[in-house]
Parts: sequence; structure tokens; C-alpha cells
Amino acid sequence: MTDPNADARRRDVSPTTGENYGLARRLGVFDATMIVMGGIVGSGIFINPSVVARQVHTPFLILGAWLAGGAVAVAGAFVYADVAAATLALLTAVNCLGVRAGSNAQSLLMVLKILAIAALILCGLLFVAEPHALSGPLLDRPASTDLLVGFGAAMTPVMFAYGGWQTASFVAGEMREPRRDLPRGLLVGVCGVILLYALVNFACLRALGAGGLAATKTPASEVMRLALGPRGAALIAVGIAVSTLGFLSQSMLTAPRVYFAMAEDGLFFRGVARLSARTRAPVAAIALQGALAAVIAVSGTYEQILNYVVSVDFIWFGLTAASLFVFRSHLQARGKDVDESDAVGDSRVGFRVPGHPFTTALFVAACALIVAATIYKYPSNSAVGLAIVASGVPVYFLWRGRVT
Repeated sequence: MTDPNADARRRDVSPTTGENYGLARRLGVFDATMIVMGGIVGSGIFINPSVVARQVHTPFLILGAWLAGGAVAVAGAFVYADVAAATLALLTAVNCLGVRAGSNAQSLLMVLKILAIAALILCGLLFVAEPHALSGPLLDRPASTDLLVGFGAAMTPVMFAYGGWQTASFVAGEMREPRRDLPRGLLVGVCGVILLYALVNFACLRALGAGGLAATKTPASEVMRLALGPRGAALIAVGIAVSTLGFLSQSMLTAPRVYFAMAEDGLFFRGVARLSARTRAPVAAIALQGALAAVIAVSGTYEQILNYVVSVDFIWFGLTAASLFVFRSHLQARGKDVDESDAVGDSRVGFRVPGHPFTTALFVAACALIVAATIYKYPSNSAVGLAIVASGVPVYFLWRGRVT
């Protein structure tokens, strides 16, 4: 069902002549870390704290939701490490210049994002004239099903803000040492984001209080306004724009590699596998990604798109994690230890997720809870996302019939 030479092409060399003509391996652990963090940190952390605060109303539950989301993201990162309009046009062009140009742009924007977030944290902690105490009851209602549903609904914007760790695996074929650098980049990147997000929420709670955080739709701007006045709000607006640009840059760098791999394996239009002769970047796939992103950008509001994505993303995240149990079972049935080498090109296949099967089962359960809570709380938007996925089923069987 797949092209046996596709893996060799993605490893840079011809399977017969050894000629170097595939995707270029130019990325290391720093690039992987920046891609992971860039894929996670967008505009969500500047907006979603207030969305979470409207679902759960005490500092303990608000911070708990973000830390719980971080734990789920770490578990997901382990899984993915192992299973290895004008703005969009500009980012499409940059990434067509090659993976190194796209990665450099992504790294620069990630550094600028961190500076913007650091400014928000410092202003919220040090320069607000009348900070709020974080004391008070741990829960805003008795422990009950209602509290569990509310916490699950709060996890929707949390996990949207954490989502993106998995996209670093899309460029594994362009890393110099993917087996070593991809897991390191995933772990360092996700842990770095957890720290940033926890500090942002702590700063917002200290500056605005739980009630004020729930009442505003622009928490980052409100914190900066309290700390530095109107100029502070304008400054963080620039930071949010840079952060959003960085997220788009990361998406333009990673997602096209999926279309490229599908086309290489005969599961998508062959033309999408075309590489630039000069940069060896998948220019056709990048152009396709830019066009699709522009359509989505004008198709709905922020919260609508958020719910489209979360209700669908976490179905696939959970299924991907569950596949580890299947792969391990197959290896054991073949009489192989899970750490034993199994040649697939120049890679090794082994499933060494820390804490498996417990961390993997936790991640699958968390994904199921998030999907159920999102569908329950936002049925209409979730239905749109699920309908988009369902529309791909007949397309799948069409392409499957063409390659069998």
C-alpha cells in the first residue's frame, strides 16, 4: 500500500544510487525544542486564562487546570516522541526557502514570544499597585458531577493552549539525530511551556483576582494596563501579534511535511510531494497549507475554531497513544523485547515511554474526558469539527482503492 522507496527518499538518499535528493537533515535538539514550544505557545495563553476562570472560579482550580493540562501534554509528548491572508503568504514563502530558513524564523519568533510572556509575568507580579491575595476556598462548589463537568470544560481551552507538542514529529525526517533529539526537544519544550503558563496564570490571578480574570476577555491586556497604563496594553498587543505569528510560522514549517509524506506514499496527489530543486523544501505542500490556513482563518470566531480543533484533535491523540498497546502486543507476540531493535531503514523501533503503561493509559483517559466534556459543553461547534473529519472517510477509501 505504500511506496517502498519513500522512506529512503525522506532519509536524503536514493535507494539504488545513494544520490542525495530527499528532505535535508539540518535540524538538531535546539530546533526541535523551539518547534515544540512554538507549536504550543500562540495567542491562547494571553486569552484562555479568562475562559478557564469562567468555568472554575478559585485560584486552586484555575492553576490546577493548567497544571493538569501540562501533565497531559507531557504524557502526550512522550507518546509522540516515541511514535515518531498576507502573514500566511509570507510564512509560506519563508518555509519554501528551506527547512533551515523556516526553522530560523521559528526560533526567532519563539524568543520574541518568551520575551512578551516574561514582560507579562513581571508586570503582573511586580508592578500592579493593588495585587489580589490567592487565599480562599479550594473549590467553588461541592465535589460533584457538576464540578467534574466544569473542570472538564475548563480543560478545553487549557488543552488548546497546550496543543502542538506533536507537530515536532512531523519534521523528524529533517533532523540529524531524530531518535535522540526529538524526545529531548519534546520534553524540554513541553516542560518549559508548563513553567511559562503556570507563571502567567499566577501573575493574572495576582493582578486581577479570580473574579476579575473571569470577567475580562483580554486578561493579558488588562494586567499590562493595570501595571503600565495604556502603553502597557499596547505593548502586550504587539506581543500577542508576535506570538500568533510565531504559532503560524511553526504550523507552516511542520504541517506540510505530513502532506508531503502522504503524497510520497501514494496516499495523496503526487504533485504535493514535489521538492524545490534548490532548497529541497516541499514547496507544493507548503503552498497547500498556506491556502487551507487562510480559508480557516476567515471561517469563524476564535472560540468556534477552538472547539472545532479540540473536539477532534484529542480523539486522534488518544488513538495514537492507544496504538502503543497494540504495537507492544505485536512485538511480544513476535517474541521481541520492546527495547529490541527492529530495522526500518536506519531507525530503531522500540516503545520506551517513561511510566508505560500507566502514563499512556492516563493520557488516553484524559483525552477521552476532554473530548466528552467538549462535546457536552459545545455540541454545535464540536459537531462541525466531527463532520469535517467524517467527510474524509469516503476520501480515504477512494485513495486506498487507488494504491491497492
